Amino acid sequence: MERSLGELAELLRGELQGDAGVRVCGVAGIKEARPGDLAFYADRRFEPWLASTQASALIIPIDATFDRLPAIRVADPRAAFLRAAALLHEDGRPLAPGVHPTALVGAGTKLGEGVAVAPHVVLGADCVIGDRVTILPGAVIGDGVVIGPDSLIYPHAVVWKGSRLGARVIVHSGAVVGDDGFGFLTREGRHVKVPQRGHVVLEDDVEIGANTCVDRATTGVTLVERGTRIDNLVQVAHNVRIGPDSILCAQVGIAGSTSVGRRVTLAGQAGVTGHIEIGDEAMVGAQGGVTKSVPAGQQVSGYPATPHARARRMYAALRHLPELVREVRRLGERLRRLEERGRGAS
Repeated sequence: MERSLGELAELLRGELQGDAGVRVCGVAGIKEARPGDLAFYADRRFEPWLASTQASALIIPIDATFDRLPAIRVADPRAAFLRAAALLHEDGRPLAPGVHPTALVGAGTKLGEGVAVAPHVVLGADCVIGDRVTILPGAVIGDGVVIGPDSLIYPHAVVWKGSRLGARVIVHSGAVVGDDGFGFLTREGRHVKVPQRGHVVLEDDVEIGANTCVDRATTGVTLVERGTRIDNLVQVAHNVRIGPDSILCAQVGIAGSTSVGRRVTLAGQAGVTGHIEIGDEAMVGAQGGVTKSVPAGQQVSGYPATPHARARRMYAALRHLPELVREVRRLGERLRRLEERGRGAS
């Protein structure tokens, strides 16, 4: 969708620099931008491309000393760039409202206004599907599921029986919400399955990445609170609770009954043991292995996870371990020779 730079500056509440009539029709990174694109410059990492970018205009910080191209000056260039992307690429709904003839809709299921159900979708019995929900091909929705308005279920996702999804929830392809938790008792060498009778609740504005699993609770609820974003290939076990506005990056695993606070970040491949607490605004570094509770606001990394500054010193010391081993051997040999001389002298 093409817009003038002046129009965008007004919509972004920014300060216009240069020709208001410049037309832009898309967004791009400053390095790969072409004529007609709007790019952004946020900090010094982008400076090597300022002189060569082919963008028609930029979004720049208010205090930037740059005037080669028309621009919009704003306090937060990244946030403004995201807003501009939405304004220039209004894709709309991926599917028109209506229920495809190949879809199966169970008895007692209620569909709100403007619901779109694609080919080969399976909707179980007694579901409640809110207004303007879109369910794309091959998705399976179990019995008794509730999905709030404006939510989007991607192809081949599964939202299993009894799950509760709020408004504007996104579940990407291959994700499974509400499957059984991994619970068993070992008796006389055999593993006996523990029935999983709880359910999953995803609050408003939660996003579940592709091939991610959020297990139903053994009893009670597995809860993901408002605004939390979960990446691809993440495992959330039974009875886990994740606070609002948290970020779980790819391949994170959280064991059962762990509580994660608000605005927590779990970086890629972080692993969290069960029955512990991660405090509000804590951060676990990539591949961190969390074996005990983490206080609010603390940054930890490594395995077992320890405060990040200490972990960095430990890893720096490890790089010198081969030299240290050789030195200890050398000192040991020297000590042995000294002891032998002492025995000979006596």
